[in-house]
Amino acid sequence: MTRPATADPDASPARAPDDADLSLMLMIRAFELKLLDLYGRGLLNGTTHTCLGQEYIPVAIEALLDPRDHVFSNHRGHGHYLARFRDPAGLLAEIMGREGAVCAGVGGSQHIRRDRFLSTGVQGESLPVATGVALHLKRAEPGRLACVYVGDGTFGEGAVYEALNIASLWALPLLVVVENNGIAQSTPTSRHLAGSIAGRAAAFGIDHHLVGTSDVAEIRRTLEPLVARVRSRSTPLVVEFVTRRLGPHSKGDDTRPAQAVQALREQDWYARCAAACPGRFRRLDAEARAHIDAVAAEVTARGQSQWEAARWERS
Repeated sequence: MTRPATADPDASPARAPDDADLSLMLMIRAFELKLLDLYGRGLLNGTTHTCLGQEYIPVAIEALLDPRDHVFSNHRGHGHYLARFRDPAGLLAEIMGREGAVCAGVGGSQHIRRDRFLSTGVQGESLPVATGVALHLKRAEPGRLACVYVGDGTFGEGAVYEALNIASLWALPLLVVVENNGIAQSTPTSRHLAGSIAGRAAAFGIDHHLVGTSDVAEIRRTLEPLVARVRSRSTPLVVEFVTRRLGPHSKGDDTRPAQAVQALREQDWYARCAAACPGRFRRLDAEARAHIDAVAAEVTARGQSQWEAARWERS
């Protein structure tokens, strides 16, 4: 059994975030829905992986991070990027290959590099790289940490355990955020992962904390001293979120029964917040959707991005 049975997501009474946090969560939701809309109209190439249902995680975590921390994201990383930079136009331009793209349009949806943010579609790669960066930070910038977002499926990668071993052995400031949505691409966690993520962290002597709520304020209140300890004592920490993936893995590859997905939607933070503060929610949701609509219209009208190899080689 790998999905914690003790964590009943959002069993506590609904409580809506403050305006700033709720607006950011709604902006990420609107961005992901707009992407699906653009794909449906044939305006985007390739595929994409949305974070629908998981938006509150980067919103909660980002407030605990410092701009000088390194963040490693994954293929489902739009929310991680938007929570860090509040830059939907740059990200959409990247995905569409338009002028003003974060990486000149060559990274697309999954591979973004900006300042101390890096995403990759190869999740097993992130932990070893983040561990190396954590070693650098410990030596050169004490007090800074490397934060890496992975999914439950990543724990099937052997490189994860080499990284956890070194991070614990060398006492590195590494924050591992596990977004356990109960399914890895099309395989339920119970069918691809033996034991538990907590047990695996314990095997390396690494502290583990389980989060079973989408209450942003509560998450921060609980995690703040734990993240501070990662910085002050330079020790790794695994934080596991029991969360939900509302959309398919990428496009059209959802093997879950419709009833199961509907049950997840009924537990989604979006519905809970809408019920908790209907008037404020409708206003902020409308503002977020209007903002993303305007961004999409403006970015779609831009010219194609031009790759300038010389500029990137200098950066």
